[in-house]
Amino acid sequence: MVVNLLHKGKIGLAPMEGVIDSLTRDILTRQAGFDWSVTEFVRVVDARLPPRVFYKHCPELTARPVATPSGVPVHLQLLGSDPTTLASNARQALSLGAISIDLNFGCPAKLVNRHDGGASLLRQPDRVFNAVRAVADALGGEIPVTAKIRLGFSDRRLAVTCAQATEAGGAAQLVVHGRTRDEGYRPPAHWEWIGKVRHQVSIPVVANGDIWTLEDYWKARTLSGCQDVMLGRSALSDPWLAPRIRHWQLTGERLPDTTWEMRANVLKEYASLQRQKLPDRVVVSLVKQWLAQMRQGNTEANEYFHHLKRMTDLNTLLNALTPNTPLRIPEPA
Repeated sequence: MVVNLLHKGKIGLAPMEGVIDSLTRDILTRQAGFDWSVTEFVRVVDARLPPRVFYKHCPELTARPVATPSGVPVHLQLLGSDPTTLASNARQALSLGAISIDLNFGCPAKLVNRHDGGASLLRQPDRVFNAVRAVADALGGEIPVTAKIRLGFSDRRLAVTCAQATEAGGAAQLVVHGRTRDEGYRPPAHWEWIGKVRHQVSIPVVANGDIWTLEDYWKARTLSGCQDVMLGRSALSDPWLAPRIRHWQLTGERLPDTTWEMRANVLKEYASLQRQKLPDRVVVSLVKQWLAQMRQGNTEANEYFHHLKRMTDLNTLLNALTPNTPLRIPEPA
């Protein structure tokens, strides 16, 4: 029974503000693995935002269906605290073609939390409820509203209450990151606590946090009891992690580990596409940012990062990624 359960389950691509944009979503979803993805958050403060803001965060809104080029659905995420403004912007997103609205109650960034957003609302479950209820009412069941939380702000005492607040407010699904806001991204993620939350709600719960390998996937699924998971930093670290999990689900076979050459080629493709619209100096920073994410648990990527981190010329950096197979990306006309 356990084996059958583990061989099922969906995989979501988590949002990462300033890191996973539409181009990154495109690259990471080209191979079979992810079932859905979520945009970087659209920050909602005190006004209904113009369409250009939504298109900036979710260019896929111009496509039908709203999905990456390979067909993976893209859900739009809002971050804010005022129920009325969140509702207004949810309706705006709906009018532009959004297929789902995700509400961010998990962002641990100090700047976001100081401005009454993200995980700061987890200190007051009634505010979580009010935000979800306002958006669900505004959408009127036309598209689903989902939510993402952490296990709390400073501690886990309100984890279950916050989860129940999202369900009572009308959320159709809940992603739980297995840490409090104060724990940030320090290991470990408390998958067993995600299980405690799951037992107290009736909507589907998705496990998130510290799923870096196939073994982590097994453990997270087993300890949380969740059927579905969401990958963020680990998908950047190993772009083949979701395809590896999916291959195991379908065949029971384990794919070989991702090589450095495979990682390097992803970075080169990313740079080539970014170079079509951004200056080289910006592309250099973005490539280094992704390479820094690849360092997690990978000695070779860590060595390359330290070797390349001071390079400023894009062609030099890209050639140094695979020194035995140099590649010069043509400069834009």
